[in-house]
Amino acid sequence: ADICQRFEGKPKQAAAARLGGNRAALFVFATEGLENMAFIANAMSLVTYFYGYMNLSLTKSATTLTNFMGTAFILTLVGGFISDTYWSRFKTCVVFICIELVGLGLLTIQAHFPRLRPFPCKGVAPSQMYQCEAPNTSQLVMLYTGLYLMALGTSGVKAALPALGADQYDEKDPKGAAQLSSFFNWFLFSLTIGAIFGVTFVVWISTNHGWDLSFVVCTIAVLFALLFVCMGKSLYRNNVPKGSPLLSILQVCVVAIKNRKLQIPENTEELHEIHDKEAGEQHEILQRTDQFRWLDRAAISSGTTADGASTPTVHGSWSLCTVTQVEETKLLIRMLPIILSTVFMNTCMAQLQTFSIQQSTTMNRNLLGFKVPGPSIPAIPLTFMFFLIPIYERIFVPIARKITGIPTGIRHLQRIAVGLVLSAISMAVAGLIETRRKHVAVQHNMVDSAEPLPMSVFWLGLQYAIFGAADMFTLVGLLEFFYAESAVGMKSLSTAISWCSIAFGYFLSTVVVEVVNKVSGGWLASNNLNRDKLNYFYWLLAGLSVLNFGGYVLCASWYKYKKVEVIKEGDYSGKVEMVKT
Repeated sequence: ADICQRFEGKPKQAAAARLGGNRAALFVFATEGLENMAFIANAMSLVTYFYGYMNLSLTKSATTLTNFMGTAFILTLVGGFISDTYWSRFKTCVVFICIELVGLGLLTIQAHFPRLRPFPCKGVAPSQMYQCEAPNTSQLVMLYTGLYLMALGTSGVKAALPALGADQYDEKDPKGAAQLSSFFNWFLFSLTIGAIFGVTFVVWISTNHGWDLSFVVCTIAVLFALLFVCMGKSLYRNNVPKGSPLLSILQVCVVAIKNRKLQIPENTEELHEIHDKEAGEQHEILQRTDQFRWLDRAAISSGTTADGASTPTVHGSWSLCTVTQVEETKLLIRMLPIILSTVFMNTCMAQLQTFSIQQSTTMNRNLLGFKVPGPSIPAIPLTFMFFLIPIYERIFVPIARKITGIPTGIRHLQRIAVGLVLSAISMAVAGLIETRRKHVAVQHNMVDSAEPLPMSVFWLGLQYAIFGAADMFTLVGLLEFFYAESAVGMKSLSTAISWCSIAFGYFLSTVVVEVVNKVSGGWLASNNLNRDKLNYFYWLLAGLSVLNFGGYVLCASWYKYKKVEVIKEGDYSGKVEMVKT
């Protein structure tokens, strides 16, 4: 009977072997490129739409954009939870792309019909902006409904799509681990290509042919993204939701509290774990660690209290947890300081998408007779990343791999650290460039002028290029770190947590701008950048970034990478495969 079962299982195994891999990942890359083209085009230019067409103030425009961006990234937790608990990653992508299409449709309608928005004040001198008509309640409701539907849609895609692509590789196999690392690099590459088209082609359309046509192009791009992700359905290795990972974590905390009076056994092998076929088709068993030892009480099946009284054997998920469940909870606790220490970098990134875009509108944007739209300036770091990513993947990683023996070349946390250092340098450079820009305005008596300053906008390319390199190191490092270190049933949710660093960065940006305005007496309170103290603000961010890096180093030094035992289907002999991520 055992032989027959093995024979019958071979066709299934052969069919499974044909799934996944680079062929399936190509559809993920195409989907990400198209969806991100629409998202980044709006992220880079909506501040000018709010300011020049919806007549919001400069500060309100900046905070509206950062709130939208923050919401888009923090809602990834919703998509990640749904993907791990109820739907497959594929279904999550499809549903949330459809939601994004509805949001873009509303924005397109509002941009097309003038009566749905106030009369635009584009081109009005900053000192006269108070005369512009403010949007009414119904116009703001339509604007915010479209914005936050788009935020909800893109959040689900960002949570599920990277995990869907990463699922196509076997991270437990050394070759698969190297391919998985390459996947995240090429995922960023496809994201970058989409972003380049977004900040050039789409932004050019919004600047020269109207926002309604720009939103139409974004809608079409997202529609094609939906088609591409569906085209790869027959090739995907689809995850099977294993129940709520948050429920498992809650169970560990509850049981640990219930068993708080029990003594942890000296022999940790006495703690409860499943090593037989109850584990299922593919079960990941985590080795016990010494951190957060109080949680180990959740895996005590029987024991004694501090006064020597014995306790009976207990059963049930709310009375007894496995060591693996406990370690999964410890993993999440250990990863939280890492994600929190990268938040401030994204606060800095928010300034490059708001105030730096406004800087560009005050500068000379001519290039060989062509006027470069201000929101297209981020094409500079994106182009830099376009060339840097293949160099990193094809040259740096193979060399580093030979030296360190690590499939990814360097550890995930080391890669993140490089990005944090570069972000601090970028803010310092931004302060220097803003100081020069203000000097040019004073020198040519153009402080209150709406005319562009005689200073090339490409000066801003320096700060953007440095930050682009920082983003390449940190963003991919975070995505790969959280996917690799998370439990099997938390891949999407963990990917979502990595995006939350960006969300908290945008929300923190709103707070920082408001606090700095109050404490400084109005560094950023004017609608005129030539009179603001934006250079001081950039230098403040640079100093805080250095302090933040010091905190990150402490957190990274304290972190312990997980060690895994993998039990595969049919192997119930007690033998396990040890894997250290």
